[in-house]
Amino acid sequence: MNKRGGRLGRALAGSPAGQAARTPFVLLVVALLGGGLISLLLLNSALNQGSFQLSKLKKETTALTDEEQALQRDVDGHSAPDALQRRAHELGLVPGGSPVFIGPDGKVTGTASPAAQPPPPSPPASQVSVPTPSGAPPVPAGYAAPQPNPTPGR
Repeated sequence: MNKRGGRLGRALAGSPAGQAARTPFVLLVVALLGGGLISLLLLNSALNQGSFQLSKLKKETTALTDEEQALQRDVDGHSAPDALQRRAHELGLVPGGSPVFIGPDGKVTGTASPAAQPPPPSPPASQVSVPTPSGAPPVPAGYAAPQPNPTPGR
């Protein structure tokens, strides 16, 4: 009985000491879990912020791509052969004659001829005069003719 009583006494006596030793371990596990949750929260916030920046940059890229396409369309319109010919005619340029080439040996191939005289430029449509009644001076198109004042002095 001594033997059994001794074991029972030690088992009962060791119980508070075992709980006291477990407390730091439990606190360590709770602290690790709390730290893990906080780090997951911070990581999730960082990923969401990156997602918002990515969305903003995609919208900006789309807008810049649209602008680039519009500018390219303008360049294509101005560099089309008919647009170049019309602009050259407006500037008074005329087509050149047959080309003349100088070979590497200095020999001239072809015959040079002066360009033809350009025709006189026609006035733009906005400068065409519109006749006015009663012999008044002509008024350019797009402007209203002055109306006579029926009662002067009032």
